[in-house]
Amino acid sequence: MSMRLGVLDVGSNTVHLLVVDAGPGGRPIPHQSHKVVMRLMRHIVDGAITEEGQQALVAAIRECTEVAESVGLERLLVVATSAVREAENGEAVIARIEAETGVELDILSGEDEARLTFLAVRRWFGWAAGRILLLDIGGGSLEIAVGADEEPDVALSVPLGAGRSTVSFLTDDPPTAAQQRALRSYAKAVLDDVVGAVRGAGRPDHVVGSSKTIRSLARLAGSVVPGLGGDDRVVLRRKELDDWVPRIARMDADSRHALPGITPDRTFQIVAGGIVLSEAMRAFGVRELDVSPWALREGRLLRYVDRL
Repeated sequence: MSMRLGVLDVGSNTVHLLVVDAGPGGRPIPHQSHKVVMRLMRHIVDGAITEEGQQALVAAIRECTEVAESVGLERLLVVATSAVREAENGEAVIARIEAETGVELDILSGEDEARLTFLAVRRWFGWAAGRILLLDIGGGSLEIAVGADEEPDVALSVPLGAGRSTVSFLTDDPPTAAQQRALRSYAKAVLDDVVGAVRGAGRPDHVVGSSKTIRSLARLAGSVVPGLGGDDRVVLRRKELDDWVPRIARMDADSRHALPGITPDRTFQIVAGGIVLSEAMRAFGVRELDVSPWALREGRLLRYVDRL
């Protein structure tokens, strides 16, 4: 029996509500999506979320819950990811959000994020995809998972999110060549620490990228090829990615909005996302990846439905 479910994702860049009609054994059918751009990383000072950032979070969550209430949900799942989780005043912020909005946050660890996203990707591509290597770039972190089943053998999270990397390294608009080199060096060092664990899980048959950042980069630099059924397959190759990243790095954020797939909420962090993805593909020996339309939100909904 189908039911109307919603998942509210309190992320580092947006607060995003996804509403679907879903039931055991069935594909979730999207009903509505509502997003509030937050760019929470810009509201973190000395590791803590500022008062302005807290007020913006509360307002965004209220706005999304009002939308959720208007569509007759049977259940609203609310998850919070790395920016809220890792803030020095995170516990106080979570308590304030719950007190002022009435919602209870499910605080996901980085590993939880990787596992739920991997579940969504596995369901989308199916068993024929074999062993999958997943790369998911959020605002605060990069999730990596690999495995041949619905539960990955390895699930990791590293601090290489597109928003975090922008705020930490690409402080000029457009960023300088030195800033870009510094981010590349840092990303390489972080990834070098996890390459052994990922490769130890076995050679992947299929590499998949998910998240809005990767989908945006694929709209810009990727290729569309025929897929199964009526769905096209979107492929992003490292060669094309490395050709585009220096070009968009020479543009300021406002100018990037004119490019295909670069939405206003991604213009400021798309260069960092491209650099991180390039270094991740290089670290794991990936020449091309498939882009998944499903990610964390779909994974959380699927896990809930599975447990009914």
